[in-house]
Amino acid sequence: MIQVAAGNPAIPEAEHVFEPTSIARMETAIAALKAAKDAWVKVGIPERIRLIDAMVERTLAEAPAWVAGAMKAKDIHPGTPLEAEDYMNGPYCVLRNLRLLKRSLQDVEKFGAPKLPGKPRKVDGGKIAVPVFPTDAYDKILFQGFSAEIWMQPGVSESNLKETQAVAYRNKATGGKVALVLGAGNVSSIGPMDALYKLFVEDQVVLLKMNPVNEYNGPVLERIFEPLAAKDWFRVVYGGAEQGKFLCQHADIDEIHITGSDKTHDAIVFGGGAQGAKNKADRTPVLTKRITSELGNVSPVIIVPGPWSASDLDYHGANLATMLTNNAGFNCVAMRVIVTHKGWDKRDALIAATEETFAKAHPRKPYYPGARQRYDSFVAEHPDAKRFGPDDGDAVPFTLIENLDPEKIGDICYRTEAFCGVAGEVALEASTVAGYIDKAVDFANGRLWGTLSATLLVHPASLKDKAVADAVNRAIANLRYGSVVINHFAGVAYGLVSPTWGAYPGHDLYDIGSGVGVVHNTYMFDKPEKTVVHGPFKMFPKPPWFVTSRYPHELAPKLLDFEAKPSPLKLPGILKLAIKG
Repeated sequence: MIQVAAGNPAIPEAEHVFEPTSIARMETAIAALKAAKDAWVKVGIPERIRLIDAMVERTLAEAPAWVAGAMKAKDIHPGTPLEAEDYMNGPYCVLRNLRLLKRSLQDVEKFGAPKLPGKPRKVDGGKIAVPVFPTDAYDKILFQGFSAEIWMQPGVSESNLKETQAVAYRNKATGGKVALVLGAGNVSSIGPMDALYKLFVEDQVVLLKMNPVNEYNGPVLERIFEPLAAKDWFRVVYGGAEQGKFLCQHADIDEIHITGSDKTHDAIVFGGGAQGAKNKADRTPVLTKRITSELGNVSPVIIVPGPWSASDLDYHGANLATMLTNNAGFNCVAMRVIVTHKGWDKRDALIAATEETFAKAHPRKPYYPGARQRYDSFVAEHPDAKRFGPDDGDAVPFTLIENLDPEKIGDICYRTEAFCGVAGEVALEASTVAGYIDKAVDFANGRLWGTLSATLLVHPASLKDKAVADAVNRAIANLRYGSVVINHFAGVAYGLVSPTWGAYPGHDLYDIGSGVGVVHNTYMFDKPEKTVVHGPFKMFPKPPWFVTSRYPHELAPKLLDFEAKPSPLKLPGILKLAIKG
């Protein structure tokens, strides 16, 4: 099957919190970065580690202000479970990123490359799979049962694997580069983590343009990155499309990274309107500098039939609902299409458990621009959609569209990322479970837009059947997604930070899909193909990211403090709260 071209809808610009940065001030920022870029590549590892240490202290200190700004913008009440969301999606991820980058830099200084937490193995016809999680004993305690590997592109072998790590440090450039990072508006850790990747993995100084949706967080990031800004290695600017266009086209911006919409990407590369469409068709981009990107996805969740108990169904009903309700559905990694076996006798019960969780979930403010319009376009095509929560004015209820037609190639649920609280469900017919799994993989690869992330839910008893186990292994190998996550929200691959985060390789400027390149990737691999994360079918304690978790807002600050300064003395308090659940 051939993927249907569509992707993200154009998203209207948010109202600004700050006045857009003037042309004169942007010119000054770019000039300062340009003057300092060569000095950055000469900065030794001990100094880089000192900078990271300073940023860790600042991130921990700024976390309350960071979260308070997000809660105000998203209409989240302090002292409620939803408070944890922006702790975990924001400063927690940044602190983890900084801690793991520091460890990798220490290894680069000692060994020439980040030291791996395990031995590579061969998969999928000889490709090399490299363990990247758990990174240490603390990960094993806090993420019991989880593991992650990065599968490398063909041509990478055990003998040349180390040569693909820390390439910017192995082949030190004589001159630096200025990178423009166009920050995302939905998840507040994306912009700073993209900047950290450019700085510490690709060795470039960074101009971060805040997205208007969350530009309220700009001053917090300026304070966190001040040790770098003091040497003109980092700057923050504000504005919308007009300022973004100016920056992208500036002669002294060497490279660009964007997290956002494929429509925005194409407007940058080819120009807007009819002329932009013609430029793309003629393969004549107006922007020729390197641009990397993460541009969203219609994320599938493939359910493997098995002997699920009533408690299994309740647990994964909450699991599935979490994949949509997290961040009010404004995640590029949100669940968009549940894929089920039509003949599975537990299918209806699982959907019912998911809907029950939707019904109990706290209604969310549709803070991202255009959410109601996108929602309306989905329910207009599917008026039988089931809605959970208020559905009036600007409200966007959590919505499930069941029994999608698998043969309707152009269905909006398949070709468009909703980017709000909407998901669909499609049932596939097959005579065997193994045959269904193969069919589900073909459906996801060929019918759904994007290649960013996919999830499989698999009961361990199902794997005792060799045919099913072989089909699951084929699925993991054949799913053309940058992250394949077993049994959990694909956002886990983002939050672990040591894996890669980005689209499956193969896109180019003329068919950008979910984007080009990766970020996070703290083991600094240059030729990754995809990340594979395995997690337990059921976790105890309940994951703090579950929408049904009762005390994540009490747990989140403790996790932040732990990431900033890990200590075994902090574990009992964390585990006690986690068990409280």
